[in-house]
Amino acid sequence: MEVTLLYFDDCPNWLTAAALVDRLAAEDPDVIVVRRIVDTDEQAQRVRFLGSPTILIDGRDPWAPEGAPVGLSCRMFMTPEGPRGAPTWEQLTFAVDAARRARPSTGAA
Repeated sequence: MEVTLLYFDDCPNWLTAAALVDRLAAEDPDVIVVRRIVDTDEQAQRVRFLGSPTILIDGRDPWAPEGAPVGLSCRMFMTPEGPRGAPTWEQLTFAVDAARRARPSTGAA
């Protein structure tokens, strides 16, 4: 499973998100973390960057609100504690587990 962290350097929250995805990779050997800096409007449009940080799980943003604007901005996540600059550990692991369950089965019958 690929977990991609999209961010820009001036984002005050990308390091928090990086610590979360690094922990995820340390605890789950099936997770590969990719970090990508998005620093132009063209890149933001191409990767559908909804703000920094953005976490993609197998290419999908599980927190993407419908109709959210694409561009170089800071992003907020709704958590049980209110708006934060990154999802909680529980939200991240839930999203990864949901993505894993949604994968097509590859096992033999």
